[in-house]
Amino acid sequence: MWNRVAKCFEDYPERLAVAKILIKNGLCIKNGNIYCDEIMIPTLRISRVANVDRRTVTQTIKMIQQDPMLSVIFRNIRPAGTSLREIARNLDLGVVEISVIDAKAPGILAQSAQILAEEGISIRQAIVDDPELVPEPKLTLIAERKIPGELIQKLLKIKGVSKVSLY
Repeated sequence: MWNRVAKCFEDYPERLAVAKILIKNGLCIKNGNIYCDEIMIPTLRISRVANVDRRTVTQTIKMIQQDPMLSVIFRNIRPAGTSLREIARNLDLGVVEISVIDAKAPGILAQSAQILAEEGISIRQAIVDDPELVPEPKLTLIAERKIPGELIQKLLKIKGVSKVSLY
């Protein structure tokens, strides 16, 4: 998806920055406005985050609405929901963060989940960074309880995994 969006904005780097912020945050465009679910987000707020003029955000919205493919994407995109990544420690949940060599390699999530399941550890949430949006994407698994340190070696044996951190 990202490659298709980036191609549409290749001649407009500032608009591309706006589009990236919209996608990264799951913000959609309805009736010429930006929304997070049902909450309208002022263009000024987006322009500040993207470090562009407010008019650039307005032009990005117009460009998106005029392109059939972009219009479908940005009309239907939604936020992924509440992430427990930053508050897991405060909730006494276990967190394993897995860095990979190739984020598009199949089976990393499945094998990681299998290793935790074999230890009787239930996963509350799995967060996978999009390799097209994040320079160093990671797989983060948030579990019902602390994850034992001896699982690091098992997780490191998964093909494509380069680093494992437990929190």
